Amino acid sequence: MKRIDTEDAPTTMPLPIGISAGEFSRNIDPYITGAAVVLIALGTVLVYSASAVRAQAAGGDGSIYLVRHLSSVFVGLLLMAAILRVPIEAWSKLAYPLLIGALLMLALVFVPGVGRRVNGALRWISVAGISFQPGELAKLATVVYLSHSLAKKREKVRSFSVGFLPHVLVTSLMVGLIIIQPDLGTSAVIYLTLGLMLFVAGTKIGYLVLAAVAALPVLLHYVMSRPHAMARLTVFLDPEAYKRDIGYQVWESLVSFGSGGAFGLGLGAGKQKLYFLPESHTDFIFAVLGQELGFFGVLIAVGAFLIIVGRGMWTAGKLPCRFPMFLTFGISAWLGAQAVVNMAVVTALLPTKGLTLPFISYGRSSMIVNLIALGILLRSTAELRAQQPAVAKKRRPAARRAEVPA
Repeated sequence: MKRIDTEDAPTTMPLPIGISAGEFSRNIDPYITGAAVVLIALGTVLVYSASAVRAQAAGGDGSIYLVRHLSSVFVGLLLMAAILRVPIEAWSKLAYPLLIGALLMLALVFVPGVGRRVNGALRWISVAGISFQPGELAKLATVVYLSHSLAKKREKVRSFSVGFLPHVLVTSLMVGLIIIQPDLGTSAVIYLTLGLMLFVAGTKIGYLVLAAVAALPVLLHYVMSRPHAMARLTVFLDPEAYKRDIGYQVWESLVSFGSGGAFGLGLGAGKQKLYFLPESHTDFIFAVLGQELGFFGVLIAVGAFLIIVGRGMWTAGKLPCRFPMFLTFGISAWLGAQAVVNMAVVTALLPTKGLTLPFISYGRSSMIVNLIALGILLRSTAELRAQQPAVAKKRRPAARRAEVPA
């Protein structure tokens, strides 16, 4: 990963004159689009496979989670289609409204009658029967804010007091409201995204190392003061020793992968999802994928994520203006970081934390926000591809004039 040279680049990217909506649609990156379609299709099948038996056993319709999942995908795709028509530079003007809105929604979680507690976590707000998880919006708001701020500060990004400290403080305010819900997974993804964006912007590595060292005592205190966090760390250090009590979830996840083999047991044939593996259709859906589609299915999912993140970062490196660069990179880094953390948790490479796998897991708020982020990413690729022929057309007449003899 290389740093982005943005000191001499303009802040925003003007649109090519005369580019129609149809031309923009043809310029959308086909690789990112194809990879996203693969992940959404995989997720739809796996959500139904992992949730149908549980839903029926609870006395309900076996397809209830599938219907809800598809409704989230539908809403997300509608919003994505609308966002594809919004110029990337417009998001710069939304940076502070989004940031303030996300902070207010995170605060509403703690208001009695508005916030909703599920499985001991107070992460949802519920109004008129509609529930939403503000932590998902917080990821998008943080990326847009950081992109706007880093783009404006140019060479001052290397300064501790201007380029480093304000971004850490604002992000920490957001994370502070999230971590007391508690939601350590979302907090980790936001901090990882912050670190990556500061790094590519040119922040001194010493500042990033200092921040990581300063965070260690805070993280240690968090783990020591919360029994559930301490239990998860204990399980992480030795999953097999606790496979019959506090570590059964992680152990059953490992069993799922172990039994999947090269090509899996077949869609719908997985066993661990049948009451053995909690959260099989949400946080641990990657384990269901590993058991039913095997190592081959895992490679498909990982490859699709690599295409989205890789193409997104490649696009960021080609964009000629600072704000689109940071926004495109930030969204790619966020989606990549969340996928890596989820997969690492499910394979016992990180302590357990509640976090969905983008585009695959059942999670209505996360699916909608992820598709919004995908829309911004695709718009960015379309603007880049639309700029290139426009620039070429301007250069051709000048080149022909130069060829005409005096």
